[in-house]
Amino acid sequence: MQASEVPRAVAAAMSTASSLGLAVDDAIVLHDSNKLTLRLLPCDVLARVAPVAHQVAQFEIDLAQRLAGSGCPVAALEPRVEPRVHERDGFAVTLWTYYAPVTPRREVPPADYAHALKRLHEGMRKLDVPTPHFTDRVEQAQRLVADRDRTPELADADRELLGDTLRSLGRANGLRGGAEQLLHGEPHPGNVLTTANGLLFIDLETCCRGPVEFDLAHAPEEVGEHYPGADQARLNECRILVLAMITAWRWDRGDQLPNGRRLAAEWLSQIRAAL
Repeated sequence: MQASEVPRAVAAAMSTASSLGLAVDDAIVLHDSNKLTLRLLPCDVLARVAPVAHQVAQFEIDLAQRLAGSGCPVAALEPRVEPRVHERDGFAVTLWTYYAPVTPRREVPPADYAHALKRLHEGMRKLDVPTPHFTDRVEQAQRLVADRDRTPELADADRELLGDTLRSLGRANGLRGGAEQLLHGEPHPGNVLTTANGLLFIDLETCCRGPVEFDLAHAPEEVGEHYPGADQARLNECRILVLAMITAWRWDRGDQLPNGRRLAAEWLSQIRAAL
């Protein structure tokens, strides 16, 4: 989120929660990306805040409720208030249960991670939800790489590498066939909570349809070794494809991830080595 918007976003979350009868004296920023994630105190509620024009919060709420109702490992909405999107001062605010972490994410056993993701996929397989195909996201990354105005710092050789990788692997995976289903879209460690209730997935706004290997490609490599039935050849291709996608996003001139350009340069080297 733009730095200039953060104070307003925090104020919108605090005033929204207060208006709903929750006690709010302070807000701690837990994460800042395309949306702001806050811990509101002393009510101990997690608030997610995004500009109204750039949010799909209602979709995320509806999906979270359906998945939780099926026993899937997803974070729950805040039970003390109505589960809906609250709009205030140009921001969409949603309120969720806050889970205190019980272990660092880096210490999550790969087998536990794979088991939780398998459970999530099993629940998602039962849902008929209109979502983009994973190749639509690949095409978005391709358009970004091709747009020199949006990626002015990307060198020609790197632009060609990323464009060719996205085009060839995206097409190959799209034509490969096989089983496809509803996916989380980005089940990387940053979207996994370690809680007293086990591992829980958050940030469902990136859901798409595709093979489970596309989801697995976002997780640590060891997780794929513990996921039953995974096509390891396809998973390897998806890992390179996902790496190319996130590398493309880091070159967007509007990207605000700290050290984003440094990461992009490192990932370009990894893509060259993988190819």
